[in-house]
Amino acid sequence: MSDIVPSTAARAFIALQHVLPQHGISRLIHAAARSQTPWFKNLLISNFVKGFKPDLSDALVSDPLAFESFNAFFTRALKPDARPLPADPLELACPVDGTVSEIGRIDDDRVLQAKGRHYTLDALLASRREWVERFRGGHFATIYLAPYNYHRIHMAMAGTLRDAWYVPGRLFSVNRVTADGVANLFARNERIACFFEGEGLEHALLLIGALNVGSMETVWHGEVAPRRQRRLTRLDIDRGGTPFAAARGDEMGRFNMGSTVILLFPKDTIEWAPHLATGRIVRMGETIGRRIHG
Repeated sequence: MSDIVPSTAARAFIALQHVLPQHGISRLIHAAARSQTPWFKNLLISNFVKGFKPDLSDALVSDPLAFESFNAFFTRALKPDARPLPADPLELACPVDGTVSEIGRIDDDRVLQAKGRHYTLDALLASRREWVERFRGGHFATIYLAPYNYHRIHMAMAGTLRDAWYVPGRLFSVNRVTADGVANLFARNERIACFFEGEGLEHALLLIGALNVGSMETVWHGEVAPRRQRRLTRLDIDRGGTPFAAARGDEMGRFNMGSTVILLFPKDTIEWAPHLATGRIVRMGETIGRRIHG
């Protein structure tokens, strides 16, 4: 049982999400965000900058109206030196800019969503038993990307893609209010699950869709969602005829609006950095943990 008692406004916000045509709204946002009509895309970008005040000082292109569309602005690249990686090769690099929602150990197959709420690895990984067993009792980190954050997703450590799945689902918001109030949120929302192996260590990186985030993509596959047929689908892992492989810090995908990523590691293979806790603001490239050697 959850001991969370949401406010009246929170309950109303959550109730509204249950009845909204989530995928329909996200498809409209998808189309609007890609419009290249100058006055319209400039209006979207200007209002966004005014409302959310994103930091553009480390963007490769700092003029927000120079982008061809709102989506191009939203998924803007950083300057090459904007996010230095850890000097120690055993340290894990944060894959995104965002805020730590929860972090810690997986309790057998139970992952903490918020105080008083858990979901299972089996539900999160769509019953892919071979991967559920690898991460049972392991380590997880959930990082929320707000609309003003940088929205490209990078590798926490080097790895070769071994498996990837599109998992259909709802598109609830993934902000703190909804995480506190919607049971099994991350196991209910649409998502992409990517499983990597590198340097003798397996890990998973999951991209969680959300309201207005009907579009997620990877660098080897392109746009994975939205999809005409929303059904559990194994995705190609090849890029140019060989499995996708990337170094620590390389881009692996992007959200086309704000959302959440979840990192999974097997039991007793890593240690999270002691300073990380719920509510901690993190930036792509900073040290979030360390591999346990051997």
